[in-house]
Amino acid sequence: MRGPHNILRLIRTGATLVRTGAMTVVLDAFHAPRSLRIAAWLLGAPFAWLGIKGDPSLPPATRAITALGPAYIKFGQVLSTRPDVVGDDLARQLRVLQDKLPPFPTDVAKKTVEAELEAPVDEFFSEFGPPIAAASIAQVHPARLAASGEKVAVKVLRPRIERAFRKDIDAFYLAARMVELLAPGARRLRPMDVIAHFEGVVLGELDLRLETSAAAEFKANTQTDPGFRVPSVFWFLSSRRVMTLEWVEGLPLGEVTEIADAGHDRAALGERVLRLFLSHALRDGYFHADMHQGNLKVGPSGDILAMDFGIMGRIDAYTRRVYAEILFGFIRKNYRRVAEVHFEAGYVPADRDIDEFARALRSVAEPIFGMDASRISMGRLLNYLFEVTERFGMETRTELILLQRTMVVVEGVARTLNPSINIWEVSRPIVEDYIKENVGPKALLRDLAETARVVGRFGPKLPQLAEDALIGRGVHGPPPPRRGVHPVLWMAAGAGLAGAGFVLGQFF
Repeated sequence: MRGPHNILRLIRTGATLVRTGAMTVVLDAFHAPRSLRIAAWLLGAPFAWLGIKGDPSLPPATRAITALGPAYIKFGQVLSTRPDVVGDDLARQLRVLQDKLPPFPTDVAKKTVEAELEAPVDEFFSEFGPPIAAASIAQVHPARLAASGEKVAVKVLRPRIERAFRKDIDAFYLAARMVELLAPGARRLRPMDVIAHFEGVVLGELDLRLETSAAAEFKANTQTDPGFRVPSVFWFLSSRRVMTLEWVEGLPLGEVTEIADAGHDRAALGERVLRLFLSHALRDGYFHADMHQGNLKVGPSGDILAMDFGIMGRIDAYTRRVYAEILFGFIRKNYRRVAEVHFEAGYVPADRDIDEFARALRSVAEPIFGMDASRISMGRLLNYLFEVTERFGMETRTELILLQRTMVVVEGVARTLNPSINIWEVSRPIVEDYIKENVGPKALLRDLAETARVVGRFGPKLPQLAEDALIGRGVHGPPPPRRGVHPVLWMAAGAGLAGAGFVLGQFF
């Protein structure tokens, strides 16, 4: 039964896109080929009367998405981080999809809290107010702790939201398969992977224990960052469908006039938000991936306050080094090195010409570096970089796209606060410090020390492993003859590494 239901959902989606005037906008944003355009119109136009009218005051794309409901709104928010998929103009429109749904009743929220915390609301909260924000998945209520009177924010999932999302995600997968079938050129964008990424984001947000954990981890990582604060979580008042956080007061970073009137240095705030993002991404490999103005506030003391930890990004140490070297190469205008990093990381097929790739990188970067500070744009550079890497056969990498897209959003926040900010000059010290610590001899010694520690943990097993290798015990029959280094020598090398790990571990 799932197949027919998914087809009906797609028909409703197509009909709504047609009725709201969004069909052409969406197809143009995806550069849809003729075959896909015909299929989309056949799916929607004959059934336009089934489409939802939506709010006529909104632009066509956001009008259609908000009309289709929570799953589509969240999908639009996630796609706003993927300009490589939907294009710049549509990505910009989709970024406004915040808090667009009407709230559900406070009484329903209280019942959810009581069911999750297994006690009456009054036992935990002396006050529990009406919602102050209602988004696609949850809404937030102001409350006060019964024990201390402290003001807190209580986030509560929408009723039956899990079931609604799972149904729509199934339909999204069907749509992605149709796109791959009818538009082979779109396979480079990996639409199935985009939906899988969306599913992972949503499933994480549908379990508020995971968001609570993300907030706690992010706070621990950034505890000593000057001028930045993450609200504390209340674990004993959080569960799968309820999350309780410390209440924080502040002005959204988009309210530039109010920020200036409050006496805050807008230029300093713009530089700080950019440096903080780069520090979190490169230093910790764990960053807030939804850093728009609504999720960032400036407190009375001037601290930047972060909120909403449903979308977080994580990148491993190797990818962080690759990303830093790419940024560092552009900052230094060393396009050959930027090209080499792409090839070394396997981002560009090895059979392509590295010199030609370096020349292409120069052609997109030099015009941007020639602009005055107010026009130098990380977003423009990354968009051009997408075009170049596509031409050279680089496949879309979701982890880098999320990182790069977040940086573009952060750049937008910084420019709102300080239109003349020089993105490269602000970024340079953070990237250079990371390169000094993580690329070169010092980093190599640290990597060797870590490798030695790992091998060293197997130290007690090395004698037994050596004996097994020599006499073939534990193997079905004698071990086959092997070329290369004798197993005993491998054991000896392991023992040496274990010793080295102990020595190096004293210094790193």
